[in-house]
Amino acid sequence: MENLYANITELFILLFILITFLQSGIDKAADWKGNTGWLKEHFSGTFLAGQVPLMVGIIMIIEIITGFATILGIIWLIAYNDPTIALYTCILAAITLLMLLFGQRIAKDYAGAFTLTGYFIVVIFGVYLMS
Repeated sequence: MENLYANITELFILLFILITFLQSGIDKAADWKGNTGWLKEHFSGTFLAGQVPLMVGIIMIIEIITGFATILGIIWLIAYNDPTIALYTCILAAITLLMLLFGQRIAKDYAGAFTLTGYFIVVIFGVYLMS
């Protein structure tokens, strides 16, 4: 329990990442057709228009990996007071968010890009705390 209390801020950040990324990855897998259909429209008129299924697949896999890495990071933090896996998880989450930001900017969805800022701040704070 000592490690739980000593790392409570880090654990809340990891839970935030877990909920955000695992749910998003599972949603993409469960509603592949709906997600790719919406994103094909979203990216129509951009150089990414023909790459939507590939992009969704890559993001989905990375989001699910990030979710499972978060679970390992939580376990390692509580059991061993070791933030290494949690740090790598936060770095992977930051890279994923930058990929999403890139797509939003290419699609000229500036409001969508702006909403990623809050997620990015939380993740970067996690990188800071765990490094």
